[in-house]
Amino acid sequence: MEGGGDMGLMEWCRELPKIELHAHLNGSVRDSTLLELAKDLGEKGVIAFEDVVHVIMKNGRSLPECFKLFDLYHLLTTDHQTVTRITKEVIEDFAAENVVYLELRTTPKKNEAKGMTKCSYMKAVIDGIRAVDTVDVDFDTSGTSNVNCSEATPLNCIGSPIKRKKIYVRLLLSIDRRETTAAALETVNLAMDLKNFGVVGIDLSGNPVIGEWQTFLPALKHAKELGLPITLHCGEVPNHKEIQAMLDICPQRIGHACFLVEEEWKRVKFLKIPVEICLTSNIRTERFSSIYDHFFADLYKAKHQVALCTDDSGLFSTTLSNEFYLAASTFGLNKDEMFLLARSAIQSTFADDEVKHELTKIFDDAANRLII
Repeated sequence: MEGGGDMGLMEWCRELPKIELHAHLNGSVRDSTLLELAKDLGEKGVIAFEDVVHVIMKNGRSLPECFKLFDLYHLLTTDHQTVTRITKEVIEDFAAENVVYLELRTTPKKNEAKGMTKCSYMKAVIDGIRAVDTVDVDFDTSGTSNVNCSEATPLNCIGSPIKRKKIYVRLLLSIDRRETTAAALETVNLAMDLKNFGVVGIDLSGNPVIGEWQTFLPALKHAKELGLPITLHCGEVPNHKEIQAMLDICPQRIGHACFLVEEEWKRVKFLKIPVEICLTSNIRTERFSSIYDHFFADLYKAKHQVALCTDDSGLFSTTLSNEFYLAASTFGLNKDEMFLLARSAIQSTFADDEVKHELTKIFDDAANRLII
């Protein structure tokens, strides 16, 4: 029986505990922070601020406008202090939306001019997680190892005597499609080095028309050999040779999957590969002419494992609460069905069994308020 009292659907979606499995750090920057940082770069003469200010302040950005912001994101995240700030704010924003488990993905970057290595970039991300003080963050999985950078220090979760919101944060290191095989292997090895600091897997992302599958395959195979779970941006463009090759390595999850054809969907369903679904992103990037054409309904009716996600919450002016509201209002899901959809994502996380158990308890407690 549908519950939630007299609570409106959008309010209910905010109250719902949620699991975010496809969120890019760079694309989740607050508009206010982006505006401030862009203004600073403009004053320094690095960018023409007047060329981007109207895009930053606009909701419902067009695809060309999104590409303009992507360039700005990459420019901003070559500074350690900025990376730390953005990470802190992104986690706070997800926690404010009652996201209880977040797998945050990011590409470790190098910038010789700023003294940035892939390792120091990840140190800046980790510092951002440590800096969160508005909610309790479960992040460090051991508290005994150091990041392998000269300035790094171990992390510890500090509990609060006051009951506050809690969010589990884990990291996915992304291989960018512009990278060489050697650079991709470096990212995988760094992920392995940082397993004791909440890194739980590898992602392949970036411009889907750049790079060749064979360039990344050695690194992805290496990740599998090391026991690192893999999620792939798959089928963002109709490259069926690559889609088939991606499915051949049996990734633990795939994201987007907008251009899979019937035979490829049959393989995904047969292999039981969970799919990360980003409704707003797929519409804004014109992967579908209408949300009603989205494959979500087919996978949902087939009881295939899916997880609603934001992709780039800042870029696309969305939240995970909004993605649930959009799914419910578009495809006619009631509150009970939405609750079960949110809860089912637990099994698609790259978390260990202990965390999955804790997440299950969170949903059990929420059921008393939301559906019973």
